[in-house]
Amino acid sequence: MTPEPAPQTDMDTFMAVDMRIGRVTAVEDFPEARTPAWKLTIDFGPELGQRCSSAQIRNYDRQDLEGSLVVAVVNFPPRQIGPFRSEVLVLGAVDDEKRVILLRPDEDVALGARIA
Repeated sequence: MTPEPAPQTDMDTFMAVDMRIGRVTAVEDFPEARTPAWKLTIDFGPELGQRCSSAQIRNYDRQDLEGSLVVAVVNFPPRQIGPFRSEVLVLGAVDDEKRVILLRPDEDVALGARIA
């Protein structure tokens, strides 16, 4: 079932959400998570450096994630998820089976490139 569309917004509000391209450099198990998840380390380039994320994307194997590019929100406040501090929100679409399908560029892009 497709959720209802969100109310209209404006460009300033959209641009306040800082979405960047990062490369997954490490994928670790997260057995303490209530919902199956990975602990990701993501490199956003020299300006932002490396950040960590807890991502409920267990429909991806470790080897499919390591080295891949992802899109993430980098300016939300960090969230404590059990013993882990998640610093960025990796973006994806939820399919009919409740799996998160990652948003990713289809070409190589500079780390830290902003989504606009």
